[in-house]
Amino acid sequence: MQHLDHFAPLAAAYRGFIVDLWGVVHDGVTPYPGAVDCLARLRAAGRRVVLLSNAPRRAAVAAAGMERMGIARDLYDGIVTSGEVTHALLRDRDLPGFAALGRRLWHIGPERDRSVFAGLDYQPAASPAAADFVLNTGPDDTRHPVSIDPWAEELAACRAAGLPMVCANPDLEVIRGGERVICAGALAQHYAALGGQVLWVGKPDPAVYRPVLALLGFPGRDVLAVGDALRTDMAGAAAVGVDGCWVLGGIHWADLAGPEAAEAAARAAGLAPCATLPAFRW
Repeated sequence: MQHLDHFAPLAAAYRGFIVDLWGVVHDGVTPYPGAVDCLARLRAAGRRVVLLSNAPRRAAVAAAGMERMGIARDLYDGIVTSGEVTHALLRDRDLPGFAALGRRLWHIGPERDRSVFAGLDYQPAASPAAADFVLNTGPDDTRHPVSIDPWAEELAACRAAGLPMVCANPDLEVIRGGERVICAGALAQHYAALGGQVLWVGKPDPAVYRPVLALLGFPGRDVLAVGDALRTDMAGAAAVGVDGCWVLGGIHWADLAGPEAAEAAARAAGLAPCATLPAFRW
């Protein structure tokens, strides 16, 4: 495992890049210092870049949000989100679990994530008891999402109704504007502990990498995945046989004190990223 302080050496070694968003390019509010420049330099060098995010919203919505932050659409070749994949699975209903879902859903998540099912043949239910399944896109900001507690009663009601859950973001937490907040994955993890069925959509599932690799058009040996989370980004890269670059300044920034700690954490997770970086900067 190499421990680098800038990205340029890796840029020269690969032709295609799978780049995570939260924790690498931005923190949900602003881009990280150097990240936009790094994307621009990759593009100037003729490298292909596809963004892969566990954001629980359609790709176009995520792209528009990044544009408002100053991350232009010409800085990457494509974007795939877990929300986009969830939309396709709800539309096509061609995988086990999804084919059996009813048409009445209970949505746990903010209004901005309703794009995941907008335009599809589903009806929001008036209560969990009236629903066929629960679509979990994550906590809304109004309930101060730093713990499960504000959602415990709602999740218990879903479990009492026997609802399967579709989790459109397997992340447990992210850093948003400097604050650690929980994500849909934390709600889903709690729901599974209650005995509920969870259909997970997003990294590290190899299925979400297929459209990304198709957009890149390179064999796995020519591709590097860049992400900040061991559990999703580095595990997903390993699952599809591409090298991983672990950015330590994202979700793990407070947990790892130096290269030795990073190597120990990776070994404990059974993972071997090819390199670490403090941040996604050239």
